Amino acid sequence: MSMDVKDTTYTGTLQISVVSALGMSPIPGATVTISYTGDPDSPIETLTTDESGQTPEINLKAPPRELSLTPDITEQPYSEYNIQVTAEGFETVLVSGSEILAGAYSLQPIRMNPLDVTEEEEKVVVIPPHTLFGEYPPKIPEEEIKPMNETGEIVLSRVVIPEYVIVHDGDPEDPTARNYWVRYKDYIKNVASSEIYPTWSESAIYANILVIQSFTLNRVFTEWYRGKGYDFTITSSTAYDQKWIYGRNVFEEIDYLVDSIFTNYLSRPGVRQPIFTSYCDGNRTTCRGLSQWGSQSLAEQGYSAIDIIHYYYGNDMYINSADIISGVPSSWPGYDLTIGSSGEKVRQLQQQLNRIARNYPAIPTLIPDGIYGPDTAEAVRMFQKIFHLPQTGIVDYPTWFEISDIYVGVTRISEPDV
Repeated sequence: MSMDVKDTTYTGTLQISVVSALGMSPIPGATVTISYTGDPDSPIETLTTDESGQTPEINLKAPPRELSLTPDITEQPYSEYNIQVTAEGFETVLVSGSEILAGAYSLQPIRMNPLDVTEEEEKVVVIPPHTLFGEYPPKIPEEEIKPMNETGEIVLSRVVIPEYVIVHDGDPEDPTARNYWVRYKDYIKNVASSEIYPTWSESAIYANILVIQSFTLNRVFTEWYRGKGYDFTITSSTAYDQKWIYGRNVFEEIDYLVDSIFTNYLSRPGVRQPIFTSYCDGNRTTCRGLSQWGSQSLAEQGYSAIDIIHYYYGNDMYINSADIISGVPSSWPGYDLTIGSSGEKVRQLQQQLNRIARNYPAIPTLIPDGIYGPDTAEAVRMFQKIFHLPQTGIVDYPTWFEISDIYVGVTRISEPDV
């Protein structure tokens, strides 16, 4: 059968976003060249970024979607592409191995260092095989509830969604592995995109994200590694933690779901800490916790996300939510903001959008009058388009916190990512 670019069974969609590592400014006019990873010297397509630093969407060939839906097939279920980005005044970036799955929407972030802050002429990002396809060490078993130092010197008193986690890119005892500061939501999106496939049923993706978030927040809450004398939150080793891959692409199906549930984690009655939710692929490795492939099988049988959680962890496990989110300039109002809304929350929203628009000029500038009219709705809609949210023009929970995140990002001067 020939590959048809309109047939989602055999193509996936890719969009690349290019920003400066300093100040989170989009880079317009960057040249983006795409080629097969196996044939890097034969470009398939050359694209140019717009004023928001984004390329047009492009459909790329991928293996049949069915390959990613069952563990019994040994053929690689995704295509790998090289993405080279050049822009005047910035170091060249090459991403090797960006993953495209049939019927899935891939978002490839690119961070470029200005040449005046780096000595490198090219940065190379190599994305290794997906954890469901490549060979990775199995998880070392741990107890789901950690002993806690109750003096208050180490362990947090309540569950807080951190603004950042510090990821040690290797085994804990490897002093040569680099530490990366990663925004919490970006970390979860990266891990989920590395650990499961976006082609799976939504309830399976939802259950896996809950497990990944609870796992992460247990590490944060118990200060697991800091209590052992390390200066990081979590590692990228599958033997100790979960897979995080520097510079990898994430999938829109996962991206939006994380935006919607990022404050959630799993609890048991009478236990204050988020539960350390072990999981494994369930095919090559087995464990006491969730089976990733098994969760997809259950989802196909009609199980909801909480049904899947109960299946693997027992009926007393429940979904909890953190009240405190670090780094957020203003809390969620508790209801959607839309045309007809007014008040201080609307004014704060307008002021934040205006600041974001200085970096992303496609967003129209607003008069911060506290009245949510058609102009505000249009600015919100453009923001949602740029940051891959449903373009409703309504500020719901995911949109509110994405605006908060981007506002914080553009108002800080980041350190160069060298």
